[in-house]
Amino acid sequence: MSHVETSSGAETIALGARLGRLLASGDFVALVGELGAGKTQFAKGVALGLEVAEDTPVTSPTYTILNIYQGRIPLYHFDLYRLQGAEDVENLGFDEYFSGDGACLVEWAERLEGELPPEMLTVTLSHTGPESRSVTFAGTGTRGAELVAALFPG
Repeated sequence: MSHVETSSGAETIALGARLGRLLASGDFVALVGELGAGKTQFAKGVALGLEVAEDTPVTSPTYTILNIYQGRIPLYHFDLYRLQGAEDVENLGFDEYFSGDGACLVEWAERLEGELPPEMLTVTLSHTGPESRSVTFAGTGTRGAELVAALFPG
């Protein structure tokens, strides 16, 4: 597990971009944090790191549940806030994206309950001030550990 503090939205976006440059097809990133903790700002950075066009608006898909962005690989950006649990995801058929040809970035991933994949990176964001955030990275499985090690070498 690794931890970093950001002091602005721009720093949170830059941190997301660092991760985005490392992501590969099949990667699953769980974003955890209360409302307004910076999950969508972080997602904007991930999109930049995946080479999604800078003029593409990256927004939280709260009402649509899934936004797909085309970059060097597809980014499947989920927001599960409105769902009740893993069964809702199953009923909507989103699990096919979780090991597909792109990377999954899932806000409110804890709503998946016991259905989270065995290989993933969990990014937890929390407020430490009006603009500052605490960001913790925890890898699960080999790939999750590789991503943490690549983000924080040495």
